Amino acid sequence: MSTSGIPETATVATAPEAVLSVRDLSVSFRSGTRTVHAVDHLSYDLAAGEVLAVVGESGCGKSVAAMAVTGLLPSTAHITGSIRLAGRELAGADEKELGRVRGKDIAMIFQEPMTSLNPVLTVGRQIGEVLRRHQGLTKKQARARAVELLDLVGIPAPRQRIDEYPHQLSGGMRQRVMIAIGVACDPAVLIADEPTTALDVTVQAGILEVLQSLRERLGTAVVLITHDLGVVADIADRVLVMYAGRPVEQAPVHELFDAPRHPYTRGLLGAVLKPGVAVGAGVAVKADAEAGSGVAVASGGGGKRRLPEIPGLVPSLDEQPDACTFAPRCARADEQCRSSRPGLKAVTADAGADAKHRAACWHPHDVALQRITQEAGQ
Repeated sequence: MSTSGIPETATVATAPEAVLSVRDLSVSFRSGTRTVHAVDHLSYDLAAGEVLAVVGESGCGKSVAAMAVTGLLPSTAHITGSIRLAGRELAGADEKELGRVRGKDIAMIFQEPMTSLNPVLTVGRQIGEVLRRHQGLTKKQARARAVELLDLVGIPAPRQRIDEYPHQLSGGMRQRVMIAIGVACDPAVLIADEPTTALDVTVQAGILEVLQSLRERLGTAVVLITHDLGVVADIADRVLVMYAGRPVEQAPVHELFDAPRHPYTRGLLGAVLKPGVAVGAGVAVKADAEAGSGVAVASGGGGKRRLPEIPGLVPSLDEQPDACTFAPRCARADEQCRSSRPGLKAVTADAGADAKHRAACWHPHDVALQRITQEAGQ
């Protein structure tokens, strides 16, 4: 990696309490005559004990950005920018140095544990390998600590489970094993890439409870990559919205949900099913008075409205235009949007360098006004 100049999107000074500080991170892949810009000028800070949710459509660069931070991208990736972990610059670090950091100071939970865990090793041995490598524990000490970790992440009968193989565990248990491996050495930063995907709601709630407990008990900072805005509302402190490789909005979670200032963010929130709201395409959502929950039911009646959707398609990442990438899909776009790129700027009264709500939009106040107007007319 090499450090490049800091553009308008990264003018925020590094917070002194930040355990992870990413500045002007860009990632591209070249294949033949094509260059794919997977991440384009991403910047954020992460404090100890904080949960930052990174959201956006599939292919927007969430996972690529995370793997760039942990140094897990292939050699074909061209990476520029600055990545500082507890003051240590990881940009330009060789594999040997990154190997000392990964698992010890920063860890990652991957989306599918069955493809990440070794099928021919017991879960206890896989947890123990991390402990012996980074903490120099004996085999006996590592086993005892592995039992403690399995208990920490909520796996029942940990002394029995420690000698089982991944295929003997349920999906939720395998994900908990991945979390146990991730937090084995009490890392300062834990990156969780879609940790609740394909899990039922009960198991999902358990995984989120584990992450919440870890950040409260250990002070672990968490980068949560997800497409589930319900999960974001439950656990995140701040939200970073990405679109076509670029950061388009960043704000405290409640402020972003209450007053989104980028049309893409507003579109994502508008596409979430809400109990009590009837939607078209033959499906309605109504409140189940007996169960006390929202239930999707078939409905052939008229008068239903379609679930709001964002028109158009995600643009190709071959060439990043010097303009707003969302302009082709935005009804509010004008000539300024189509000809110049907006940087992340403060959109609230606290417009100083440490402003908490920022959006890469030329008309953020129009987005807020349009949302208020539409809600008033419903």
